[in-house]
Amino acid sequence: MGALTGLRVLDLSRVLAGPWCGQVLADLGAEVIKIERPKSGDDTRGWGPPWMKTDSGESSGQASYYQSTNRGKLSVAIDLASTEGQELVRALAASSDVLIENYKAGSLARYGLDYATLSETNPRLVYCSITGFGQTGPRAEEPGYDFIIQGIGGLMSITGERDDLPGGGPQKVGVAFSDLMTGLYSTVAIQAALLSRERTGVGQHIDMALLDVQVATLANQSMNYLASGKVPQRYGNAHANIVPYQVFRASDRDFIIACGNDSQFVALCQSIGLPHLPDDPRFRRNADRVAHRAEIVELLSAHFLGRTADEWVASIHASKVPVGAINNIAQSLEEPQVIARELMVKIPHPQNPDFAMVGSPIKMSGTPVEYVRPAPMLGQHTDEVLGERLGLSAEQLAQLKTGGVIEQLG
Repeated sequence: MGALTGLRVLDLSRVLAGPWCGQVLADLGAEVIKIERPKSGDDTRGWGPPWMKTDSGESSGQASYYQSTNRGKLSVAIDLASTEGQELVRALAASSDVLIENYKAGSLARYGLDYATLSETNPRLVYCSITGFGQTGPRAEEPGYDFIIQGIGGLMSITGERDDLPGGGPQKVGVAFSDLMTGLYSTVAIQAALLSRERTGVGQHIDMALLDVQVATLANQSMNYLASGKVPQRYGNAHANIVPYQVFRASDRDFIIACGNDSQFVALCQSIGLPHLPDDPRFRRNADRVAHRAEIVELLSAHFLGRTADEWVASIHASKVPVGAINNIAQSLEEPQVIARELMVKIPHPQNPDFAMVGSPIKMSGTPVEYVRPAPMLGQHTDEVLGERLGLSAEQLAQLKTGGVIEQLG
């Protein structure tokens, strides 16, 4: 039994931020009912290749992107543009604890699916709206996309190689960072609202914005600016406040050193055969090394070309200074620590009984994460959910299908 077993979540979101939030809740035991458009479903269903392979090795037509963020959910295909479809969703919301949506601000009000309307019938409902810019402000009605938000929110200005080096310039993060972080912040907010409901008996509206989250997660970089008045610049793989804390090139390939304090710097220098460096007044303290970044980096860079990355990693690791190789994703998933932590899980899929994916990083002793089902096929659970949760008969379901209001797999 999961920590959130017994909670029902109605997930009206699509693409990544909202679905990521819903997947975390499903991993923790909540029943998550994903409402999708008939025929097409969530946009990410079509975001392939790559596609999952069937047990015979053929393309299944199930996009890997979609599967990465919809594990554990029930899929119900309902046409929200129809009056009957809106009535079905309102009925499901009446018995739900949480609703997640990422429509443009105000869009669901015309369907009678906004918080103000649904909370009249279900005052205990925790309603989480996820948008690019929030429910208020001059850009509230604009759609929001992670790439744009990474740019507007300052992240790309501090990501990428320095402008004066080859390949310099702004760079987005390799995953949709603001989407994923907004999904996680939304999960935190939803659980906080549920705890508040235990005391008050009343739910609330949560207003989450990708831009808000992106700005908030600038963390030390924004505080560096507020403290100094200096706009942070791109440092590539270096750290703005710590030296040496970056990628270095060995004789064969790159590796990382993350030397976090002065005592670690002493240990590092001893382990690499440069024990005199901490005695140099330019490098004695971290503040000194930051001031003389170019000198210390140039000196270390030349020194590290003398041995292989594996040799340096082994020597530095023995001194207990953080150090590591740079893995590609295949190597990362084969890392012994990743294997030991059981991050790869198998969840049988109707088209592939050996379907594997990366699981949840959450480890709980009393209520561990359970993998009940893979990401659902479009409309796979329409009859089950509407029949069992709303009590619709086979005849009623058939009539709704004939009218194009709902869709059931097969």
